[in-house]
Amino acid sequence: MASYIRIDPQPGVIEVGHINYAPALQRSPAATEVMFLMMRQAFDDWGYRRYEWKCNNLNERSKRAAARLGFTFEGVFRQATVSKGRNRDTAWFSILDGEWPAARAAFEQWLDPANFDEEGQQRAGLADIRGRLPQAG
Repeated sequence: MASYIRIDPQPGVIEVGHINYAPALQRSPAATEVMFLMMRQAFDDWGYRRYEWKCNNLNERSKRAAARLGFTFEGVFRQATVSKGRNRDTAWFSILDGEWPAARAAFEQWLDPANFDEEGQQRAGLADIRGRLPQAG
């Protein structure tokens, strides 16, 4: 499961959240494709300017996933909320509409079947592909 949350059409901001993948989907090409398709819909179909990812600052797996997917770390909102009876610091990440063309190109190259060998293993990582592409200015 993954959902659009905190949808704010007026300023063009949307957040992805409540991401909970079954173990079989975790760290798979399909999981990456889901995130790509959600971003593509937000930017290309709906015209959003900002796509956000937020997580508990203690959730290292989520922070690594955001970075791998091309989100930019923006900082930590200290004591942003209370979760399970404790103060929770929230790490914020985003992709902006000006960054989207380069991010989209990287996803498309990574998802290309030619990027996977006969056993389904990636030939080039998403970050490697992103590093070879010109970045938005």
